[in-house]
Amino acid sequence: MSLVSVIISTYNSACFIAETLDSIREQTWPDIELIITDDRSGDETLEICKRWLDSNNSRFVRTLLISSETNTGIAANANRGLKAAKGEWVKFLGADDTLLPYCIEANMEHIAKNRHIKILFSKVSIYNDSFHPKNLIFTTEDDSFNPKSIMHPSRSASSQYKMLLVSDRIHYAPSVFMHRDTLLSIGGFDEKVKLMEDYPLWLKLTREGHRLHFMNTITVNYRRHCKAVNNKNQNVIINPNYFKTEKFREEYTYPSLPFVIRNEQRINWLLSQIFRWSVLNRNTLPNRVLYKVLTSYLNPFKYYSRFSKKIRNEFENSNLRN
Repeated sequence: MSLVSVIISTYNSACFIAETLDSIREQTWPDIELIITDDRSGDETLEICKRWLDSNNSRFVRTLLISSETNTGIAANANRGLKAAKGEWVKFLGADDTLLPYCIEANMEHIAKNRHIKILFSKVSIYNDSFHPKNLIFTTEDDSFNPKSIMHPSRSASSQYKMLLVSDRIHYAPSVFMHRDTLLSIGGFDEKVKLMEDYPLWLKLTREGHRLHFMNTITVNYRRHCKAVNNKNQNVIINPNYFKTEKFREEYTYPSLPFVIRNEQRINWLLSQIFRWSVLNRNTLPNRVLYKVLTSYLNPFKYYSRFSKKIRNEFENSNLRN
């Protein structure tokens, strides 16, 4: 059997890390390498991990606990785990999420039947705070049958890349299962983008010709909670992390986007700056109206909506597979 490396990136994860580790121990796939890479946590994360590994080390082919002397960001922390991994396949997992027991086995069985696949996504169940059934928010859908979906069989890697240039279409990022050498061949995660490791990675993969694939199976539980590094559960109009990503777009997306789409996004960025003030970024009716007015009526490119939509459709669908 192929060795699979499960890589957990931790940072102040003491509240959840034991539950995450337990879910890896319970995997039905026998040959697993477990790598924990910590980005200088200030809580008891490392101590909990050490105790857990002492008790469960025999379950795994190999275990490794990596700690950084400085806080380097999500991408660099993930790269440390990737460089240390020895498995043919790698499964990254947030330190507050869990794998369903058959996660790795289901991925490996699907890949065995489809040997051309190097990057595989699947369905994710999203919860608030705990993985109790009553806290289930929703499970991501299989929309691969939809011609507009990034996972539709007609999409080539180039077509997926163009869709991703317009916006991040991957709603099941925690499920990704990847071929290690493929990931290494593109240089791994971009460490210049410290708080956003996944979106730049999808762009790099598809730009280099690696198509993203999808499996209609739930494999991962994803937790939304207030302590998350990239907290997407805030009651705000615009996620504050958005204000930190313009340099990323200037490097990764703007240079390759058509003029109309690029400048519509740039102007929305400028108009959004007013929401840096927390009083205006609260998710209230007056603030939602303000956001609608700014982005729909004050952005001049919105007046070319029909023209823009046509350009976008032509751009995204220009490299479909026959």
